Amino acid sequence: MSDELAIITVTTQADFNECLLIRRAVFMREQGVSQEEEIDEHDGDPATITTAIHVLGRVQGFPAATGRLYLDGSAEENAHIGRVAVMEQLRKNGYGREVMEALHELARERSYRGISLGAQLHAIPFYERLGY
Repeated sequence: MSDELAIITVTTQADFNECLLIRRAVFMREQGVSQEEEIDEHDGDPATITTAIHVLGRVQGFPAATGRLYLDGSAEENAHIGRVAVMEQLRKNGYGREVMEALHELARERSYRGISLGAQLHAIPFYERLGY
């Protein structure tokens, strides 16, 4: 059995930095995405960035998974999820699903009517299993 994933909504710069650690490992090092493409206006200190909410999942206190919910649309529109990532050595434990469930809950709390996302081709089967 895998270790439990503890998911928080990111509220501090330190927690956000852990999200970036995961994204740099997954998107930049593994997949070769440039920093200019990966880090955007929705990233930064949660005290000042209001266009996205990030979640962070830790296993035994270590950063394991992350994702973000964009807040730049109205509640009558679909929420948009992006930057979902799980550290390579921790995949296949259901952590990506747990991050998605946390992001879905954040969207429901804000009364979004639905959720959309953009996915890399290799990730499409994961999202299809979640009903997308």
